[in-house]
Amino acid sequence: MLQIFRFGFLLLLWLFIFAAFRVVRADLFGGRAGRVASVPPRTATPKKRGQRGPRSLVVTAGPLSGTKITLGDQPILVGRADDSTLVLTDDFASSRHARLTNRGGQWYVEDLGSTNGTYLDQQRVQGPLLVAPGQPIRIGQTALELRS
Repeated sequence: MLQIFRFGFLLLLWLFIFAAFRVVRADLFGGRAGRVASVPPRTATPKKRGQRGPRSLVVTAGPLSGTKITLGDQPILVGRADDSTLVLTDDFASSRHARLTNRGGQWYVEDLGSTNGTYLDQQRVQGPLLVAPGQPIRIGQTALELRS
């Protein structure tokens, strides 16, 4: 009977170590390998002349408050990794935490398998979500907004 308890305890210990290793690996390497993000259907209406989308991404709260990035057509990678477009110094951010993508003049945010999640307003980002100008994107203690 004692051997069964020892074996069970050893099994639980290894499961805990394996789970901790997966969390650390996901944080260091940006999520699960082979993960496919769902792409929302294109529902964008053509822009009218004179109508412009957001032109900048502004950090409104957190350690980098006041930082401004001019938007173009390239995706914006947000995280602690040195190759990110916006490098966060936030302990609650993953190395490759989230990505903002321009699709037809509209910006979408998607979480890249982060440990603590990405939030658009109060909603946790599960797949690509359309971001309206002025709508807060929260990553740990950092808040971002798209502005015209």
